[in-house]
Amino acid sequence: MKTIAFFNNKGGVGKTTLVYHVAWMMAELGHRVLAADLDPQANLSSMFLKEETLETLWPEDGPHSSVLASVLPILEGIGDVGPALTQKVTENLHLIPGDLGLSRFEDKLSDSWPRCLDRDSAAFRAVTAFYRIVKDGADAVGAEIALLDVGPNLGAINRSALIAADHVISPLAPDLYSLQGLKNLGPTLQSWRQGWMQRLDQKPENLDIILPFGRMNPAGYIVMQHVERKNRPVKAFQNWVRKIPKTYRKFVLDQPDGNIPEPDPYCLGMVRNYQSLVPMAQDARKPIFFLKSADGAIGAHAQSVTKCFSDFNRMTKAILETISLENDG
Repeated sequence: MKTIAFFNNKGGVGKTTLVYHVAWMMAELGHRVLAADLDPQANLSSMFLKEETLETLWPEDGPHSSVLASVLPILEGIGDVGPALTQKVTENLHLIPGDLGLSRFEDKLSDSWPRCLDRDSAAFRAVTAFYRIVKDGADAVGAEIALLDVGPNLGAINRSALIAADHVISPLAPDLYSLQGLKNLGPTLQSWRQGWMQRLDQKPENLDIILPFGRMNPAGYIVMQHVERKNRPVKAFQNWVRKIPKTYRKFVLDQPDGNIPEPDPYCLGMVRNYQSLVPMAQDARKPIFFLKSADGAIGAHAQSVTKCFSDFNRMTKAILETISLENDG
């Protein structure tokens, strides 16, 4: 199983929409995919599942059928993680539903991280909970790829989610805020990676669980919601787009920022602003690139749907090629 986290600590760039569409496109390309909603806002779950389904997963009274239910034994101090609870979307696509109550896990994970250095078995079980839930879910549905949607912050929940990731893709808006986010992201990933390596050295000898490697390899970035004119980003955004490659290399890859080839091989794609097609797709509960005339995608909208399919097809293939090359290396 290859695990990809989509992460930047700058919110509002369309990260969850990106994960949703990439998951659908990977499934369309014949891959078995598990999407894991590890963001306490649970927006990915609301994109995949109808409100009526979510009501059954998050009842007002009684246990939830979500990632929260899987971590609840650890949260309450009564046991280890429970089985992964998945929802079938299509034959090739499954979801581990998120839960707004997952935010309750933050303090437990914050406390467990330093205790791993004391060879505390319970702390290791807590910190690796997400990895083991995702692995269990992927094994159960036969998924070869797991996509992790995480929140836009540098908290303990995201740290535990990210150590489960083989690869990290950064969704970016072409603006000052995303560039500042990259400057935080790189050192944070390096710190988390080094911190987890230190903790692996302190693994208790009698610990009987599989631990993640915590690779968190930066796989590249995707520029979100840029506005185009004649198939080129407009000038206001192009100025920021030019700055991304140097910033990504310097702060995320810790590499010299000179002699950057064009196009930048770390740019996995650029996602247009599809404007009115987004609410149309939400109403139809399907990706933009699967909209039909019956959904309202006619005329210019139909042309945009075709472009969207082409964009995500090309970008998803670039992601698949990148993670394959990284693993081969």
